[in-house]
Amino acid sequence: MKRSKKIILISHCILNSNSKVEGLSQYEGIFKEIVDMIYEEGIGIIQLPCPEMIIYGIKRWGHVKEQFDTLFYRENCREMIKPIIGQMKSYIDTGYEIIGVIGIDGSPSCGVNFTCSGDWEGDPSSKDDINHKIKDLKEINSSGVFMEELKRYLGQYNLEIPFVAINENDVYSSINDIEKFLGNRD
Repeated sequence: MKRSKKIILISHCILNSNSKVEGLSQYEGIFKEIVDMIYEEGIGIIQLPCPEMIIYGIKRWGHVKEQFDTLFYRENCREMIKPIIGQMKSYIDTGYEIIGVIGIDGSPSCGVNFTCSGDWEGDPSSKDDINHKIKDLKEINSSGVFMEELKRYLGQYNLEIPFVAINENDVYSSINDIEKFLGNRD
């Protein structure tokens, strides 16, 4: 079988929804529709690491971008990205095409077009404080921290790779966008 020499990078939870914060996944195991589309196009997959899972583990609470926007978190994201950039560069240098990155909009780490934001600091033990934090939660037009660092790293190597995302609030509404991105439709 001939290689397509096309590769896509995808957020970790697309292949492993078990890595998501408990209660946030709208799909079981893998996002089969997306994986099937990638397979049908003969595109290889590089699964990005999940920085939230690696740093905070499975028993973490949901976070907002501001909580991850720290030097520590950003440096750890860059360390996780470093071997991925090496793989991409090796593929590109030998004639492969990195067709893009699929992220997860809404994620404070892997959002591409929007992410969650809020004033989530301090002691949440009082009911009033928790209600304030919940009311303050919003989506902003910004990438998540991990995707910002990936884009920054790609820029350092003059690698122009397009980004697209699954909308975490309604993952199935994103299927047409991903299909168009992959070239299944005109």
